Amino acid sequence: MGRKLTIDDHGLSGRTDAAGQFVEKGVIAVWAMAIRPKTLVLSVVPVMAGSYWAWIAQASVRFEVMLLALVAAAAIQIGTNLWNDLKDGVRGDDTAERIGPPRIAALGLAAPRTIRNAAALAFAAAIACGLHLALIGGWPIVAIGIASLLCGLAYSAGPRPIAYTPLGELFVLVFFGIIAVAGTFYLHTGSVSASAIGLGAVLGLPAAAVLLVNNHRDRRSDRQAGRRTLAILIGPEWTRRLYGSVLLLSVAAATAFMRPDRVLDWAILLGLTGAALALADGFRNQAISPRLNAYLGRTGGFQLLLAIGIAVMAR
Repeated sequence: MGRKLTIDDHGLSGRTDAAGQFVEKGVIAVWAMAIRPKTLVLSVVPVMAGSYWAWIAQASVRFEVMLLALVAAAAIQIGTNLWNDLKDGVRGDDTAERIGPPRIAALGLAAPRTIRNAAALAFAAAIACGLHLALIGGWPIVAIGIASLLCGLAYSAGPRPIAYTPLGELFVLVFFGIIAVAGTFYLHTGSVSASAIGLGAVLGLPAAAVLLVNNHRDRRSDRQAGRRTLAILIGPEWTRRLYGSVLLLSVAAATAFMRPDRVLDWAILLGLTGAALALADGFRNQAISPRLNAYLGRTGGFQLLLAIGIAVMAR
């Protein structure tokens, strides 16, 4: 006979069987918690940006390349999220004091083996897409794929997980920004330009800010788990300042893609600046609480706006 399960403040309720498996309609919500669909924009935006930049450079793109790159990037992020959920749950890092989105391993909503298999399936999908992309891009794409998979696994596992160090934001900037954009551009064009690398760096900044929000929110539980994230090292006040600075830096860097003689470009820049300031002000005044979860999606949304703004300015 099933037992009632309710997760406060997350709107998820349903029943589990005697083995603790979620058996009612909430199963989709359970896996959505682990996959984190609201943050998948961080995978989609750089691939679309790299494809658009290739179109700017050569007036054509290969749609099968764009589709495979999108699936591969999203699959790696999903696999990493599932692997992180599993490893933190097994280690007992996700305690009752956690204020972030619920974790299915810690809550017993899925068996560790099931989560491990789901993560393996996501990584397998990324590899399958990557093999085809490697036939197009050669060894550079093989190297990028292997590095991305290894970092996805090493984020929460290994002798020194990346999540336990102050380097998480840097890895996000590199892999969800520079490598994702420049790698996609390379797949379309067979070359890498300085502007593609620069575009990747600009879009990687708000992606890194998403992780900064996450680590700022979880600073208490992370410290108890022995983590030394950047947010923990610099403290809450400097984390709030850094968040706003990173967003404003991305807007400032976007001026490299504008044409000063166009009023439209200045209007876009003004709008992006306003959005960055609004997010920075809201984040600075928000106490460490579950309400910070909203800034994950909002910061991802800002990255999307930034990419669209640059795309319009570069036309």
